[in-house]
Amino acid sequence: MTAPVFVVDALGPGDLPGGEYVLDGPEGRHAVSVKRLRPGEDVVLTDGRGRWAEGVVKAAEGKDRLVVTDLTVHGETPQQPRITVVQALPKGDRGELAVETMTEVGVDAIVPWAASRCITQWKGDRGLKALGKWRATAREAGKQSRRVRFPDVADAATSKQVASLLADADFAAVLHESGEEPLAAAELPTTGDIVLVVGPEGGVSPEELALFAEAGARPYRLGRSVLRTSTAGTAATAVLLARTGRWS
Repeated sequence: MTAPVFVVDALGPGDLPGGEYVLDGPEGRHAVSVKRLRPGEDVVLTDGRGRWAEGVVKAAEGKDRLVVTDLTVHGETPQQPRITVVQALPKGDRGELAVETMTEVGVDAIVPWAASRCITQWKGDRGLKALGKWRATAREAGKQSRRVRFPDVADAATSKQVASLLADADFAAVLHESGEEPLAAAELPTTGDIVLVVGPEGGVSPEELALFAEAGARPYRLGRSVLRTSTAGTAATAVLLARTGRWS
């Protein structure tokens, strides 16, 4: 089994004096009181942005301090092509479910989308709280899946902003039942940016489809069954990762 992952603020040369690090606060508490790590066990520390360090537990102090030593710092190069999923806002906690599973699969960025047919709308403090939950979910799912580069979760985007994102992509797609070509057969780039749009429970509106088509995004289907908005992005990301060679 791979070593557990814990998040730290930074992992520059000056952040690890003597090759030792004291993990405290919530991460230290999780390591000592929940994971119950003991001297001699391996751990990984990461900043969530591709910098990470392998180390060995030297001591567990109290309930929330883990001393890690023998640290070796590494850097992970961003994988290509970069995969961004534009996720329409689902109802309830299905948004966190979508973020969690897409992170576990390996998506690089998630853009919350306030589609016209979304029942849920992020406004004011409620919107900020919901966005915070998505970002916290991506962080925790990144740790659980042993990632050292967590997905970026952007601010909520309008349809016009999504169209701009699609226009700049090397491959742009909208998951939609009108798609005549399956995503599994699409010609994909080996580098650059892939942007995929997942609509809300009520579907992508004709106006949005037309706007995205003007930006260069074609409709594609996944398979014969209709997936929920909270699972479609994960399934599609898995298809893209396999077909672009990132999973090979």
